[in-house]
Amino acid sequence: MIYGYARVSTDGQSVQAQLATLTEAGAIKVFREVASGAKSNRAQLARALVALQPGDVFLVTRLDRLARSTLDLLYILKTISDKGAGFRSLADVWADTTTPHGRLMLTVLGGLAEFERDLIKARTGEGRRRAKAQGKSLGRPFKLTEHQKAEALARREKGEESLVEIGRSYNVSAATISRITQGNVR
Repeated sequence: MIYGYARVSTDGQSVQAQLATLTEAGAIKVFREVASGAKSNRAQLARALVALQPGDVFLVTRLDRLARSTLDLLYILKTISDKGAGFRSLADVWADTTTPHGRLMLTVLGGLAEFERDLIKARTGEGRRRAKAQGKSLGRPFKLTEHQKAEALARREKGEESLVEIGRSYNVSAATISRITQGNVR
């Protein structure tokens, strides 16, 4: 069975052109959605992927209707492949896992994405090492200054106020104040 997926980003747009193109290309059922491509929790896309059976084909008019990033696209394509289904993009003829050439192109694309991820990881690690060598603090900033921590701890030890009240006075949660006594608050 051929399933189609049509998506537009805003309510002012219409899926009718995509619907007609997908139906003309043989889609029996078309899942329609109004959602940003950047959203990872698109309900109709999830329903379409669940519906896929071995031998089915998942069809879109263009790749940008399916995913906004290479990684997102590869994740969706892996899900389709794991179901034993094929994938075709009508406007992007190279993106067709129902043919050997299309599978090759998407394998190359996947390899390039993995290579890019490794480069990003290496650059990030390099930047972190440089920052540490320069004495920069990594991670989230501390919620309380050392003076505030000492003051809150003293107030808590005196038992004059509850954790909630002390936390409110510093605009932090009671849990943050509680962690001060354990020595691991940020």
